[in-house]
Amino acid sequence: MRVAIFDFDGTIYAEETFTLLMKHLKEHPVYHSSYKRFYRAIVPPYLANKLKIYPDNKMKKRSMQLYLEAFDGLTKQEMNIYFEEIKAVMQQDFNQKVLERLKLHQEENIHILLVSGAYTQFLERVTEGLVFNQIIGTDIFYKDDKVYTKKAIIHINGEQKTLKVQEALEGLQIDWINSYAYGDSYSDLPVLELVGNPVAVSPEEKLRNLATDRGWEVLD
Repeated sequence: MRVAIFDFDGTIYAEETFTLLMKHLKEHPVYHSSYKRFYRAIVPPYLANKLKIYPDNKMKKRSMQLYLEAFDGLTKQEMNIYFEEIKAVMQQDFNQKVLERLKLHQEENIHILLVSGAYTQFLERVTEGLVFNQIIGTDIFYKDDKVYTKKAIIHINGEQKTLKVQEALEGLQIDWINSYAYGDSYSDLPVLELVGNPVAVSPEEKLRNLATDRGWEVLD
């Protein structure tokens, strides 16, 4: 069985998810009052990250944990509605070249995975209309059907992506040499190196240089 693994931010979605989520919270008619609390909480780790004393992966996880605290106690359905509200805006910035590859792989009957650090529930909403065999993201925890933030999220990033892909495909005979992976960031390298056909999508400079050195396809 062949697989095709797609990243989301910078790959399927040409922009950054978290930037859009912050804007949505700030301007939301119901939840905007939570934005100031979130902003105050995120400033210290953000500054520490800029000073390079707080790692990127910890910064991303902390940001996503703090963001969820604005919705503590909301039901799963209420979160679905919240994420649904930005679907149309977000889909305008989907990378059409990547979507063409996605469609091609579907026609080839390749097993397709979406793997991202974004919230799984969010990915399920905003990619409605696209077909994936599996979506792997950062799960939101619920207790009695309400957002529960006392339990720390498990952020899917870097090496975690590779582990989750291997977990999802455990027990299956995968033809890795003839499989595909798409990513835009150097942090996607562990997933890109799993397959025989890695594709760098509008890559950041470090990944672009590596892709050029290794003769990988670059999709701009």
